[in-house]
Amino acid sequence: MKPIAALACLAAALGLSACATSGMSRDRYDRLVGDVANPSKVIATELAFAQAARTEGQWTAFREYAGEGAVILGPGGAIAAMPWLKQQTDPAQAVSWEPYAVWSSCDGSLAVTRGTYSEPGGVQGTFDTVWHRQKDGDYRWVLDFAYPDAAEEKPEMIAAKVADCGAPAAQLVADPATTRIASDDNTLVVDYAGSASGARQVTVGFLTDGAMQSVVDDAVTTND
Repeated sequence: MKPIAALACLAAALGLSACATSGMSRDRYDRLVGDVANPSKVIATELAFAQAARTEGQWTAFREYAGEGAVILGPGGAIAAMPWLKQQTDPAQAVSWEPYAVWSSCDGSLAVTRGTYSEPGGVQGTFDTVWHRQKDGDYRWVLDFAYPDAAEEKPEMIAAKVADCGAPAAQLVADPATTRIASDDNTLVVDYAGSASGARQVTVGFLTDGAMQSVVDDAVTTND
């Protein structure tokens, strides 16, 4: 769940790959380089998603940017997103959100964004969104998780990190009760679980300094 970041933030995010794209279009560059990380494109997609929620309607945007098999991890547990979204009517005012961090696998096949959201009624919180790169090179979300908590201070710039390349020596051990989403190169993994009681958990493993490290570990025990 996620207002649009200031244009400076977007420019900073897109600047991550500015050198590589000098002299050619972004789409042409993507086709030439193949499977590489592109955190700036993930951030741009997240920002476009948030903008669409404001201009086109909240649930309309969620449907537009959802990938195949997308899951919403909510108070009732993990649910298939599209059947539920098709039954929803856009609220008069959408939730607003903005990312402050992105982690990408080395090959760019999977990425995770993290940020803050604000509901029209004033409730604020944190969100984690998992993005999967499609065959056409675009990113679509496949897991959405958000929970209310104290508002965090917004960083001046969006933090972008790319996993080390190469197979990890060992993966993080997942709880048997969780479902795992992994990048094609296994340098980024997401484990999630939820139940009707309201308990939810998302952890993100990221290959850095030669080992898998936990960079996100969110757990909610209430039915918020």
